[in-house]
Formats: sequence, structure tokens, C-alpha cells
Amino acid sequence: MSGRIPLDDRAVALLACPVCRSALAVVPGGTGLRCEVGHLFDRARHGHVTLLAPAHRPPSGDSAEMVADRVAFLGSGHYAGITAALADAVLADGPPAALLDLGGGTGHHLAGVLDRAPEAVGVVLDSSPYAARRAARAHTRAVAVVADSWARLPVRDDAVDRVLVVFAPRNGPEIARVLRPDGRLLVVTPAADHLAELVGPLELLRVDPDKSARLAATLEPQLTRVRSTTYRRRLTLSRPAATSLVGMGPHARHTTPAAIGAKLAALPDPLVVTVSVDVTTYRPAS
Repeated sequence: MSGRIPLDDRAVALLACPVCRSALAVVPGGTGLRCEVGHLFDRARHGHVTLLAPAHRPPSGDSAEMVADRVAFLGSGHYAGITAALADAVLADGPPAALLDLGGGTGHHLAGVLDRAPEAVGVVLDSSPYAARRAARAHTRAVAVVADSWARLPVRDDAVDRVLVVFAPRNGPEIARVLRPDGRLLVVTPAADHLAELVGPLELLRVDPDKSARLAATLEPQLTRVRSTTYRRRLTLSRPAATSLVGMGPHARHTTPAAIGAKLAALPDPLVVTVSVDVTTYRPAS
């Protein structure tokens, strides 16, 4: 397993076999995971593990190009404030022990939270193998898993005390299943003015005005809202940074790099862009 960081046994203990739902453990040498029944899941040379039921195909995840843009943009620290706001929300209910970053991409935000929670371990779950390759090296106390967020999660019942969902799908029943009774779900969603300076000129996807109602509908009745805070900041972005910002998100699936570049060429360089997100905390319904 040269070049691969060791798997944290405590993080692996949060996982469940996607075939029989029994516990998983690291095989000798760290080259994969095996359940109590004997189902074996090889560990990719990049360090992640794919936990899908036989013949199951997850929805298409981020492409290699989208992941590269995400690494470039997040690595420059532009969304450090979002990570900090998320960590604040996680710690507001006490230090966590086990976290699941659902649709967590490259694991960037989970890594930032783990840096603030030195006793915790985590799992990054995403449908993109390109993202999982990056997530496998995001943090020594995190395990990267390729799985389908809309199917049964390869996570044990009542295993985690925090679930993070940052700009990603929310599977309410499954989140409620894996959360401990005193656990919390933290959801980061774009506010109405998020990236407002880019949305019109670049013809990007707009935030649904009924977003709050839709969010509640995806989580109720299993989860109940506790609190919500807003993080808002104005960023000054170079044209390459703005290109990466657009390229790393869902907007990239509805346009081309050439089209993005042509429209950005008509805007100022550097460009001031509003970052505005809501961080909402939920608990399991009693």
C-alpha cells in the first residue's frame, strides 16, 4: 500500500457492508475492507474504497475537470469562511466524535472541521471516484468512500453524531437512520444573493426562491430544525479563480469552459463576488 495513508480503524468502524449490512474492518496490510460475513472491498491505489451493492450504479458524480476546479478554488482559501462557519455550527452542540460528510466531494470542508475537533473521526461519502481520490488524502482521521447518497448509506445505524451536507443532496430518512439520537445534521445551502454578480452575466442556475420549504420537505418528519445562521462575504476573484468557481459547481454541467471564458471576458478582472450561504442545524425528531 505504498503511498497510501493508513485507514483509521475508528472511522472504518462507522461503516457497514453494502451487501449484508454487517460491520467492516481493515484487512491485514490495509488493502481493503472485509465484513464479518466475508464480503471483501478492495482499496483503490488512491486510497478510497467503493461500497456499492452488487450491480448498483450511483448517479454520475463530479467529473475530473470539476474536481480539479474544486481543488484549485478551495485550495486558495476562498471558501475558508464557509468551512469556519460550518465548524462553528458543528461545535455549538459540543465536541463531536464521529462525522459523516454526505456528498462531501474532496473532503475539504470535513478536513477543516476535523482540525477543530481533534478527537473526532470522519467519513467522506461521494458518488464521484475523482472526488474520492482527493478525499482519501484530505485528513488522516477520515476515510473516503464512493457510494450513492440516494440509496441506503454504507454506514451503521446510530453511528455518527454529526452529518454534514454542503451544497449536496439530502436523504432525510437515511440521515436520520445513521444519526445518533442526540446527533445533529448541518446543512449548508446558498442564500438568494449567493454569487449574484455571476448568475446573471454567466446565465448560471438561480437559487430557488422556495429553497427553504424544499429543504424542510426533504428532511421532515425525520428531522427538526434547531437553528440557522448566515455567512456572507464579498470576495475579490481573479478571472482564473472565477472560472474555477463556476467550473466546480452544478453550473458546469449546463455550459462549456469556452462559454464561461467568453462571458467572463466581458466582466471586470478582478471581479467582486458575493458569497452568501445559510448554515442550518437539525436534530432527530423526537
